[in-house]
Amino acid sequence: MTVVTFGIILASVLLNSAAQLALKAGARAIGTAVPGSGAALVNAALGAALQPWIVFGLVCYFVSAGLWIAALTRVDITVAYPMLSMGYVIAAFAAWQLFGEQLGTMRLLGIGTILVGVVILARA
Repeated sequence: MTVVTFGIILASVLLNSAAQLALKAGARAIGTAVPGSGAALVNAALGAALQPWIVFGLVCYFVSAGLWIAALTRVDITVAYPMLSMGYVIAAFAAWQLFGEQLGTMRLLGIGTILVGVVILARA
C-alpha cells in the first residue's frame, strides 16, 4: 500500500469517526427519542434533520464515502476494509475525551486487540 493510498484510507476513517462524534453531539442536543404518534415522529425527524451537529455528521459521512470509493480503486478490499477498525479506536478515545464516556479494562483490551489486528493486516 502506498503512502497516498494509506492517506486516503486514513482520511476516510477520520471523517467517519468525526461523523460518529458529530451525530452523538447532535443526539445529545435533541435529547432522548421517544416513540409516539406519527406527528411526533415527523417532528423528531425534522428536529434531527435541522440539528447542526447531525447535518455536519452526515456531511462527514458523505465525504468519507467518497474517499472510501477512491481508496477501493487503489487497493483490495481485503486490505482496505480492516483499516476501518481504526475508526473504533479513534471514536472511543475521542468519546472518552469529549463526552466523558468510560474506557474500562475490557474496552481498552478490545481496542488493543483491534490495533494489533490492523498492524498485522497492514503488513500482510
